[in-house]
Amino acid sequence: MSIVKPISASRRRVLQSGAAGIAALAAPALVLAQAAPKIRIGYWPVAAGLPFFAAIDRGYFREAGLEVEPLKFAGAQQVMEAMLSGRSDGSSNGTGSANLAIGEIAQPGLFKIFCTNPSNAKFVLDEFIVAKDSPIKTMADLKGKKVASGPGIQNMTLCKTMLERAGATGATVSELPIGQHVASLVAGQVDACYTLEPTGTVGRMNGTTRVIEAGVVAKYILGDPMAPWHGGAASLTSEFIKKNPDAAKKFIAAYARGVELVRTKPADARQHMKGYTAIEGALTAEVPLASYMLYNEFKPSDVAYFQKFYDLFTEKGIFEKKVPVDGLLYKG
Repeated sequence: MSIVKPISASRRRVLQSGAAGIAALAAPALVLAQAAPKIRIGYWPVAAGLPFFAAIDRGYFREAGLEVEPLKFAGAQQVMEAMLSGRSDGSSNGTGSANLAIGEIAQPGLFKIFCTNPSNAKFVLDEFIVAKDSPIKTMADLKGKKVASGPGIQNMTLCKTMLERAGATGATVSELPIGQHVASLVAGQVDACYTLEPTGTVGRMNGTTRVIEAGVVAKYILGDPMAPWHGGAASLTSEFIKKNPDAAKKFIAAYARGVELVRTKPADARQHMKGYTAIEGALTAEVPLASYMLYNEFKPSDVAYFQKFYDLFTEKGIFEKKVPVDGLLYKG
């Protein structure tokens, strides 16, 4: 039978001091681990996500001491759902702003927007296209025609509203993945498509489709072809910002470096579409680049146009209540 000897007071003090020393040595590593959490960012594989793609490839996040994990999703709705479920800490540019707002309604205070990708007649993202030899020349000519729209509640609502406002009454709108738009026009399955770039560029370059009007949301929804349509947004969840304020600031600063690269060296930035989107080869140099607006660049007029876009969804009953844009913007 073994006998357990009691620990002497002096021996206890040595053990306690040793444990404290081990804890002290471990503390810096623990603090470091807490200071640099993995940041999971959902993205949709579209050209508007370029600043995010560039920031990853060029090591901007790594240089800031951050580990960023890009999560690819089939659509903006899935990006938002991942944020709601806690599987993602934010979204890259190109994620539909209205999709994000639906997440905000479901869980108030879910996220903060720190960068948008506004488009209009100059910075083209949105457009209506037809087959190259189609007799259709204007939006009004789509009256009673079959029109395909990009998928999701944001695209479908905008498409139907724009057709109404352009006088194209009686048009039948169906949902179709954007990657199938050119083929559906060539096959004669639809008369026109409300689509997003690079679809129009793809069709133009292979000689099968043409654009009848671009920058359509700014014109028909916001009332000015040059108004900024904040159709996509980069965000971080409020929970992540609250738990990791320093990491959030570093992430946004590194992301802003990606925005600056797109603004100042667009030709250099374009190469980063490869691997994240279906855009490659000659198309990389041709696809229009989005404009970008960081949270600290918003003027009252920008917020007002953003609000006008959101108010359409409230008016149409898509949003069950008004979503104030100003409260969604990151304040730094």
